[in-house]
Amino acid sequence: MSSANNLKKSLLVLALATTLAACSDNDNDPVVEEPVVVEPIVVEPVISEFTITFSNLTAGQPLSPLSVIAFEDEAPWTFGTTASVSLEMLAESGANEEYLSYESALAAVSAEGAIGPGETTTVIITVEEQETLNLSFAAMLGNTNDAFTGLSSLDVSTLEVGGSLSRTTTAYDAGTEANTETAETVPGPAASGEGFNEIRDDTADIITMHPGIVSNQDGLSTSALGVEHKFDNPVSKIVITRTQ
Repeated sequence: MSSANNLKKSLLVLALATTLAACSDNDNDPVVEEPVVVEPIVVEPVISEFTITFSNLTAGQPLSPLSVIAFEDEAPWTFGTTASVSLEMLAESGANEEYLSYESALAAVSAEGAIGPGETTTVIITVEEQETLNLSFAAMLGNTNDAFTGLSSLDVSTLEVGGSLSRTTTAYDAGTEANTETAETVPGPAASGEGFNEIRDDTADIITMHPGIVSNQDGLSTSALGVEHKFDNPVSKIVITRTQ
């Protein structure tokens, strides 16, 4: 009888231990949760598009392809300052490859070709929308030493889609080459002379208003230019329309 009781007690203890062990295992098992997959939010940039219409208002000056640069703060050129080498290249030869590589540009584009007297061309520039957005324009007057026209900076930040801005432009002297007007130094069709020359021989060396042409009929016998190449301000008209 005593052995039976002892056996029952042993079985009871064993059952209790097993139960406790099972309970202990359940309590200590970590809770495995399914991972929450968070899909990344993709924000598509807002693109602004501007269509620029550029008109040559002169009677005898071909203009080089219009260069347009979009930027936030620092303009690629400013009146009264020394011209960069890239602007010098544009103003002396019409070549704009270096100019369009402006390091602070948000976007840059060139019109397809030169624009003759009385002609109009169109160019489109697209750029990601910015809180502050400015456009700068430049084109050479071909039958000059280093004259160019354009706008240093035009704020288009608040221009709504469908809205337009219209500006006329004057002629500037890049201040990088003396206005000798000789056949050797004027690259346009009036002379077909040299374009860019890295030597700066203009005593000013800053961007100023261009004084105009002194033609051979005016008494400058060494000038390759005639009265037909003279120009009055404004020399061009720029219309900017936001199309997107």
